[in-house]
Amino acid sequence: MKLSDEQKQTLIQTALQARRWAYAPYSNYRVGAALLTDSGKIYDGVNVENAAYPVTMCAERTAVFKAVSEGERRFVAIAVATANGGTPCGSCRQVLAEFGLDIQVIVVDEQGTVHLETTVSDLLPGAFTSKQLPPQEP
Repeated sequence: MKLSDEQKQTLIQTALQARRWAYAPYSNYRVGAALLTDSGKIYDGVNVENAAYPVTMCAERTAVFKAVSEGERRFVAIAVATANGGTPCGSCRQVLAEFGLDIQVIVVDEQGTVHLETTVSDLLPGAFTSKQLPPQEP
């Protein structure tokens, strides 16, 4: 599904708005995300840091987990807003891949300038998928 300009702008603005709510007292690198489902709903997310840094949660995964917890499983696009247009980390790429390699990814900086428009597949070539798992025994 190709995003309309209006959908793209709505996602970008939602990600930029969400970024304000990020909890990033250690890195000061605030991230907002906005995930569009195929039902037309948008779920936002922010990064939430922790003093035990490995348990920090990224904005992209927050948005995905919020959507999944509401019964959504099919995603069309995600916009990610950072200070400088930084791309999703490897963990976020893999979580997105779980739901579709064709999910569109839009990365913007804090002014809303688009730095990258791509797909999960292009961000994570050779992604691990459930098709690579051995068959389950009955």
